[in-house]
Order: sequence, then structure tokens, then C-alpha cells
Amino acid sequence: MRHSLFLLPFFFTSVARAEEPPLLPPAVREMLEAAIANGNETEIVTIAKIARQTNPASSDEIQRMVTSWKDRTKATHDAVIREARFTDLWTGRIEAGGFRSTGSTSEIGISANATATRTGIEWSHKLTASADYRRANGVTSRERYFGSYEPRYQFDPRGFAYGLVQFERDTSIGYDERYTASTGIGYKLIVSKKVDLTVDAGPAVRHAKYVSGERETKVGGRASMDLAWRITPTLTFKQTASGYAESRVFTLNSLTALETKVTDRWSAALSYNVQYESETLLSDKDFDTLSRLTLSYDF
Repeated sequence: MRHSLFLLPFFFTSVARAEEPPLLPPAVREMLEAAIANGNETEIVTIAKIARQTNPASSDEIQRMVTSWKDRTKATHDAVIREARFTDLWTGRIEAGGFRSTGSTSEIGISANATATRTGIEWSHKLTASADYRRANGVTSRERYFGSYEPRYQFDPRGFAYGLVQFERDTSIGYDERYTASTGIGYKLIVSKKVDLTVDAGPAVRHAKYVSGERETKVGGRASMDLAWRITPTLTFKQTASGYAESRVFTLNSLTALETKVTDRWSAALSYNVQYESETLLSDKDFDTLSRLTLSYDF
């Protein structure tokens, strides 16, 4: 009996050792550690996937290594954002296109767009400016300028609250200045490697100064959607739309674009813009369309 009791610790130790998962082979560990040191997420995911397939008994250890890397990366990323000034960490895009014709008619057209975005831990900020100008035989047929600022507060991984201040000038449909202010709630309906879809909506107030000199302020509602479908690594379909409505006036703006990557920073896009105004002073047409071929640079 004493011998049996004496052997019990060795028995439980042997059982515990037998239940321990086998260690990850040194060669596989070194390969995964090298990928983590490089910091390339695609490479890390690929190597971790292969390591799990070839060493299924060590899946938990592999996952711990990957999770530890993600936690360290996030902690470093958050620290950089917290210590950065508001003027830091901005990224953006400049997009331009145009045409010039001479001969029986003299015509010039210019289209430009610029965006700048700063993404923080909870807050993000987006600045947008655009201009479309067209002149034929000494007559300006289109003169539209647009600018906006949109802050967002991300209160959960998909939900956010937004604010918006927007300026427009479009003399072709009758207003010198039009200001819109809105606030509301948005939600990311789809978040994936292939497709992103975001919608938002809220109340809005709009003040307009018309070319006739009259001014008016109205309260209504505003909604928008933003879709990006990455068809291939270099080809993306984009669809954005926004609408404003109050008792007698409706405005809709839609932009459809097919964009292809030329280099890491340069892209080319073919886009089609539709603007609908239920109330115009200088034109009988409710719909205004514009097709553009543009070249853009990311910074």
C-alpha cells in the first residue's frame, strides 16, 4: 500500500505530461516568428494557416502567437494616435480630369475632387472639396463647387454618430450659395474583404441664397449610402448616394464609378454622376448628369 501511495505522484505527473500538446516544431515557430517580425499581415495569416494545417495539435499555440502580435500591434497603433496632434495622421486623395476643344467650337471643361481623412480610435474626420466647370464659346454652361466636413464618433464596431456641414454653389440651377447642416446615426451594414456598405440618416437644416437675391431656410431630413465592391485586387466598383427632403423640395445626388489601380498610389476611374433637383429656377430639367474619366493620386 505504501509503495502504491509512493507511486501516485509519478502517475499523475506522467498523465499530465501525456495530456500536454506537442510543442510547435522549431522550424515552423521560427518561420512564424520571422513573419510576425516583418509585420506583414497577409504573410502572417498565410503562414499561420499553413502551420495549423501541418501541425493541428499545436493550433492553440499558433493562435496565441498571432493574437499576441495583434494585441501588441493594436496597442502601438492606439498609442501613436493618442500622442499625435490633430494635424497628423491625415490621408487623402486628389482626383482630376478635363478636356479642351478648339475649331468650330471653343470649349473647356475641368473636373477636380479632393478628400482628406483622419481616422482615430473613436473619432474620424473627413474633408471633401470638388469643382466642375464647363465653358463653351464664351458661355459658362456649368459651374458647381462643393465642400463638406464630416466628423464621426464610432460608438461600437459598426454603429456611429455623425455630424455634417456642407456648402454648394451651382448657378446653373439657380443658387449662389447653399448650406446644409445635419446630424444623425449610421451603421455599417456589410464589412468584409470584398464588400463594404454603410448607411446613415438624420434631420437636417438647409439655407439657400438664390441668384435672384432671395434667401430661405428649411428643415428636413437627410440620408446617404456608401458602397464599395472590390471585384479584384485592382478593380473596384463604387456607389455613393445622398438625398435631402422636406415638405416641397427633394434633392438626390448619386455617383457611380468603376476604378482601377494603375500603381499603389495612382488610379484611373470612369464615373457617372446624377443630380436631381425637384425645384430649379433657371432650368426646366430636373436631372443633371455628368460623365467623367479621371486620374487620382492617393497620399
